[in-house]
Amino acid sequence: MLSPGMQREEGFNTKMADGPDEYDTEAGCVPLLHPEEIKPQSHYNHGYGEPLGRKTHIDDYSTWDIVKATQYGIYERCRELVEAGYDVRQPDKENVTLLHWAAINNRIDLVKYYISKGAIVDQLGGDLNSTPLHWATRQGHLSMVVQLMKYGADPSLIDGEGCSCIHLAAQFGHTSIVAYLIAKGQDVDMMDQNGMTPLMWAAYRTHSVDPTRLLLTFNVSVNLGDKYHKNTALHWAVLAGNTTVISLLLEAGANVDAQNIKGESALDLAKQRKNVWMINHLQEARQAKGYDNPSFLRKLKADKDFRQKVMLGTPFLVIWLVGFIADLNIDSWLIKGLMYGGVWATVQFLSKSFFDHSMHSALPLGIYLATKFWMYVTWFFWFWNVHLNFLFIHLPFLANSVALFYNFGKSWKSDPGIIKATEEQKKKTIVELAETGSLDLSIFCSTCLIRKPVRSKHCGVCNRCIAKFDHHCPWVGNCVGAGNHRYFMGYLFFLLFMICWMIYGCISYWGLHCETTYTKDGFWTYITQIATCSPWMFWMFLNSVFHFMWVAVLLMCQMYQISCLGITTNERMNARRYKHFKVTTTSIESPFKYVHIYQFIIFPWHTKFLTKPNAAINLVNTSKRNVFFRYGNWMLNKKYFFFLAVYKKLIIPAQVCMTWHWLVYRNFRIHHLNCL
Repeated sequence: MLSPGMQREEGFNTKMADGPDEYDTEAGCVPLLHPEEIKPQSHYNHGYGEPLGRKTHIDDYSTWDIVKATQYGIYERCRELVEAGYDVRQPDKENVTLLHWAAINNRIDLVKYYISKGAIVDQLGGDLNSTPLHWATRQGHLSMVVQLMKYGADPSLIDGEGCSCIHLAAQFGHTSIVAYLIAKGQDVDMMDQNGMTPLMWAAYRTHSVDPTRLLLTFNVSVNLGDKYHKNTALHWAVLAGNTTVISLLLEAGANVDAQNIKGESALDLAKQRKNVWMINHLQEARQAKGYDNPSFLRKLKADKDFRQKVMLGTPFLVIWLVGFIADLNIDSWLIKGLMYGGVWATVQFLSKSFFDHSMHSALPLGIYLATKFWMYVTWFFWFWNVHLNFLFIHLPFLANSVALFYNFGKSWKSDPGIIKATEEQKKKTIVELAETGSLDLSIFCSTCLIRKPVRSKHCGVCNRCIAKFDHHCPWVGNCVGAGNHRYFMGYLFFLLFMICWMIYGCISYWGLHCETTYTKDGFWTYITQIATCSPWMFWMFLNSVFHFMWVAVLLMCQMYQISCLGITTNERMNARRYKHFKVTTTSIESPFKYVHIYQFIIFPWHTKFLTKPNAAINLVNTSKRNVFFRYGNWMLNKKYFFFLAVYKKLIIPAQVCMTWHWLVYRNFRIHHLNCL
């Protein structure tokens, strides 16, 4: 049960941490209107510390007054008193109405009843002269906010401190309420009485990504200044030491050179507080925009595109230098050791100077591209003239390479299944979810502002929601989802064959150029001899073995998940988060287990099929009734592998390898999943 005293205590204490005295008295709405001192709890505040709806040891509610009964949600007692003549518009001695008490304690049934009896939905009350909607907003009661607005409550009204509901929701981090108010037409850049926008309040009061991220998604103006201090949201974030929001604002293009009424930039305020993290990030942002006349090296460091190229290019240099130094005709290992030391120093310099937070995505892609590049160089300069059969070795290698490049390009650059929505669709979705009590971050993405379909997930690297999300693969620099999963599988398959060809080429080269054999000299002698015979070839062989291991393991896992489990990598790792999975200590029971016989039928053509919320359930229900489907499961359990191609209503069984049937028949299109 909550009280006005609690409202004043938690709601509007805006004293800044570690700030100068002038900012301690001039922050936002409050310093200009001096909030009232917190009053001792009255009998109306009885039981304030107890959870909402908790009943005291008193079981006889017949003696309770209507305020206390409203606070605890005793509907029958409240109705009894109102029917006896109590005026629902009458405020108590603290100028608080029954509707306020019902709103702050989320008593929806009482709100409906009081309004039906004539309660004024926008009646001002309390020391802060707020409406019931203000009180509900402060406490984060989205369902109450929705209910009051259905009865005509005006969210744009300001309270005694000049704040409307959207400002209160932003202050206290109630992201769902902020989204709902914007979707219902509230201006995302609305200013309160002191010119503070919701973004400024979120930057100053909420030390988390939301609701700042949500406001930025709605294209809020990041460079507006408040009415009295001319502080931008970046100024307020620095004043509060809000490093999370500072990063978001800088990514959104906040002006680091904007000055407040005292001529201070955000960097000046950071220096006053001697916060090294804020100073470094703000200086980097300035240099990225060409301020401060940086040196040539600093300009390169600040250039995001150049940093990306360095991260992608470093593996090319390192792989070549390691093999080149080893292959030099120098007997002194001391000289080679010094050269390797120079390589290490170069990598250290590049990493400290140009590598940033995106290295976890850029480096694996660079390693893959560099390894493949040097493997092809090795093949064409070392193996092409070796006595390898052109028809059975070189030609299949070239054909495999074409397929590999095609599938890699599709995996890298194609749409993985990004879920898109227009501005109006986003707002409509928010309103629908809020009014049905479903505006939950487990099904609603606060970044993309969409309802996440079953099997989708928001990728933190790409910052997008992906349909049938499997994982974000750094080796292809893209998410793997509904749009490119089949290409990713093709990429793994052809890459594995390319590596096998490379290993075969290395072994053939050693057989022709090195005077040693495994059967004659034994394992260790053979290894030392081939490493000495051609260090570069041995280096390529080690790279091939390394990539063979992870590619083979990943390919087998993907095949098993698709054909046997019917789940994605994300679902397998996070099954406990999803209500539609039954997880035990030994197994994961997927609702899609009935469709796994179809996975290889539909996978190459229609991976987007299961991205619609009801599609999977419809397929499951259809499959349970389908004799053909049950027979197909029986065949799978009996270890028979049949290829089942479905075109319109034609069923074509054939005894071929089920795993890679789509490589041959990928031009087919399935129009009907219900075959019979």
